[in-house]
Amino acid sequence: MNTWQERPGGGAYGRGDAARGQGGAAAEPPLPPELNPRGTGVPLSRPARQDRPDDGRPQGGDPYRDGGGGQPPYGGRPPQGRPPYESGPNPAGPGSGAGAGAGAPGAARPRRSRKKTVGYSVLGLVLALLVTMIGTYFWADGKLHHENVLADYPGRPAPGKGTNWLIVGSDSRAGLTDADEQDLHTGSAEGKRSDSMMVLHIGDNGNTLMSIPRDSWVQIPAHQDTSGNGKTVPAATRKINAAFAAGGGRLLVQTVETNMNLRIDHYAEIGFSGFVGLVDAVGGVEMNIEQPVKDKDSGLDLQAGTQTLSGKQALAFVRQRHQMADQDLGRMRNQQKFLGALAKQAASPTTLLNPFTFYPLVSAGLDTVIVDDDAGLTDLGSMFLAMKGVTGGDGKTITVPIGNPDYRTPTGESAVKWDEAKSKAVFEAMRNDTPVPAAAK
Repeated sequence: MNTWQERPGGGAYGRGDAARGQGGAAAEPPLPPELNPRGTGVPLSRPARQDRPDDGRPQGGDPYRDGGGGQPPYGGRPPQGRPPYESGPNPAGPGSGAGAGAGAPGAARPRRSRKKTVGYSVLGLVLALLVTMIGTYFWADGKLHHENVLADYPGRPAPGKGTNWLIVGSDSRAGLTDADEQDLHTGSAEGKRSDSMMVLHIGDNGNTLMSIPRDSWVQIPAHQDTSGNGKTVPAATRKINAAFAAGGGRLLVQTVETNMNLRIDHYAEIGFSGFVGLVDAVGGVEMNIEQPVKDKDSGLDLQAGTQTLSGKQALAFVRQRHQMADQDLGRMRNQQKFLGALAKQAASPTTLLNPFTFYPLVSAGLDTVIVDDDAGLTDLGSMFLAMKGVTGGDGKTITVPIGNPDYRTPTGESAVKWDEAKSKAVFEAMRNDTPVPAAAK
């Protein structure tokens, strides 16, 4: 018998009563030098702790509580994660060994999973975007200038189907310095007059952008004199741009409504300064110029072909008419063409998703825009997208049907007289949101 493998009280090492905690607790004899991994004369187990009362377990200590030596209980294998023969701190950290649970002293808090980390990051990004969008909305909304231009009056047309915008480009010099007026060839006239007028109809049966010649010969309703003397100016037949000059947006809306029997739902007006700033904010607008243009009055000097117009060039382009065979009518075609190109470029992802172009665009566009009291940013967005669609082929661009482009007024002026039957059919289609007659151009 190999005495170094036996223990008093029962059989070989690892199989006696002492190993089961049922018999005596004799000290373990040292291994032969050649077999003892701890060195010559060193026992396999550590001495029993003297500060713990004997509870019937081996004197070598509890290998599962203090890292001491001794045999594993029940003759089983040592717990996984740390050999019972090693001392010192657990390299896996507190609570990582066998028997450690959620409630064990010193148990480590479980690490946050990668999915949760990604989820929190995405949530934070979404919240940041929402805050930015809401802040941008209120910032932009605060830049809108509202006017009460859609006031009710006796005999006002009833609301129709769809939505009708009256869009006015005015020659207001507000925001321009003396140097700007000279550079842009705008002159320095006081007040403001309508430089262009359009009705945009947005409906289920197609959108229509209709230009109104500013020399249209129409009846201007009776209105209060704007000089403040309290007198009423009687109704009279005059050029439509006289309504804007005499009573601003409110009288112009009433004039359009009564002559077309068409309810105007929203109003938008922009002056010279806002127009130039809008074009420059998008980096210029690309246009295909069909023939060379050199106009002394507007300062326009362009070669034929595709080119990018700056704000200054664009303003001259939409104002000049002297090289057009039909003068004001040709100018309106240029205006429609340019507005389509501007809307397309301003609504492109490269503009809207780039803060260095988006914010200057919004600021330049809204600083000088005047809208009715009920119009908000969402309404303007709807108008802009509808205009982009119309000029891009998803709708119609027309002019009020004209019967006589050179009508001579009683005072000898040249004016534009509408074709009564054709124009009535167009106005009725817009009022009822039905397709505009094919004859309308």
